[in-house]
Amino acid sequence: MVDLDGDLTRKTWTVAEAAEAAGVDPSVIRQWKCRGKLQPVNPGRGRPRFRAIDVLKAEADTRDRAHRAA
Repeated sequence: MVDLDGDLTRKTWTVAEAAEAAGVDPSVIRQWKCRGKLQPVNPGRGRPRFRAIDVLKAEADTRDRAHRAA
């Protein structure tokens, strides 16, 4: 289970953690990265990590665009 406590602007997640928090498949996180919806905080340094707040914003934006409820 992903920890949503603390400062989400400083917390970073792996692809798997981001997917769990957003309720999507890890491939969706990778698609968001390729489409520019998410930027890794460690580009070119191994496995990408994403700021928690950015993941949650991308998920909310995607949901809003699809006109779905939470």
